[in-house]
Amino acid sequence: MKLPLFIAQRYLLAKKSHNLINIVTWISIVSVAVAAFAMIFVLSIFNGFNVVISDNIHKMSADLQITSVSGKTVNINDFPFEKIRAIKNVELVLPTITEDALFRNQDKQQIGQIKGVPKEFYSVERINNSIIKSGGFGTNADVAFAIPGIGMAYYLGINPNSPFAMVQVYVPRRGNASSFNLENSFNTGQLVVNETFSTLQDIDETTILAPYEWLSELIGYEGLASDVEVFIQQNPRNINRVKKQIKNILGPEYNVLDQYEQQSTLYKMMKSEKLAVYLILVFILVMATFNVIGSLSMLIIEKRKDTSTIRAMGGDNSLIRSIFTNEGMIISVVGGIIGLILGIIAVLLQQYVGIIRLGDGTGSYIVEYYPVALQLKDVLIVLATITIIGGIAAFSTVKVSMKRLH
Repeated sequence: MKLPLFIAQRYLLAKKSHNLINIVTWISIVSVAVAAFAMIFVLSIFNGFNVVISDNIHKMSADLQITSVSGKTVNINDFPFEKIRAIKNVELVLPTITEDALFRNQDKQQIGQIKGVPKEFYSVERINNSIIKSGGFGTNADVAFAIPGIGMAYYLGINPNSPFAMVQVYVPRRGNASSFNLENSFNTGQLVVNETFSTLQDIDETTILAPYEWLSELIGYEGLASDVEVFIQQNPRNINRVKKQIKNILGPEYNVLDQYEQQSTLYKMMKSEKLAVYLILVFILVMATFNVIGSLSMLIIEKRKDTSTIRAMGGDNSLIRSIFTNEGMIISVVGGIIGLILGIIAVLLQQYVGIIRLGDGTGSYIVEYYPVALQLKDVLIVLATITIIGGIAAFSTVKVSMKRLH
């Protein structure tokens, strides 16, 4: 063990002439531990919410989405469906249409998006599991049906259990509209409603699913699609591999987007929120480090005689600075490790046992307990942050204190 680190360790454990220094030292360790605990636990909560949001978004979105680079639509007559279906692990390749629309039900109306999908779309397990059955016609019936999100159904006052539930759809007419009259500016159609779906609130409140052929005819998209969606066997390696193969087949004329790229704005916002919280917690850690500065300053004054002895034995100022810098680092790192261990234990208890509930337990939430997800990356970042801040605080304190003692 290096001499400065050995002496610093002895100083930490040895009894001081003034008991107050011991108390301040342990207060410093506890304050850093609390800051480390807060950092890892709060960051894990953000990870948990990100996982919940991602899972709910992914329920109704394709693994890969193919869009045209140059225009709004894809010509499905010339699209190489068979080549993409032949790729290993690809389950479905489906054209879809997404369009802004106005929805009406009696005296209620709502603006949102209508998405036209083929019947095979509902054969995907996670999509089928998101649909709330009501025992009516079902998606296989030979009628034009709509499946609104539960939020959209609520806003329109639609009861999917009613045999007469219907929604009227208005979509902009292609080309120049002759007037602002609904009949002249919009194509209209009606859909039967007897099922709803539930995923993420923003999607539930804005989206209605409809038959692809029906919507294609309504808006004049025969032979066209807004995009092509690809569903593959669930495995991150499969997704990345298939994405590369599809890009090689299609060339630069098409964009191939995975689920994160499809919701890039949302994921960027979540990352920004996590970064903002991390910076706030770093500020709290800096405040906690002032205890380390106070403890280290008192120790330097306490050990003035020891430093004189070290100089008499041939030690220089560099050795003395190293001793006290290591002392400050030990206080910060020990506190950080204690806080991280306690934080990891708390996160694992919350993740697998459930301690903190969302609300008072009586509300309707997607999850019952605060979601958490522990990531090794966060643990390493927190430990590195504590080490860097502790090192800067110790070095600065020793440098200033040593000057004053001369």
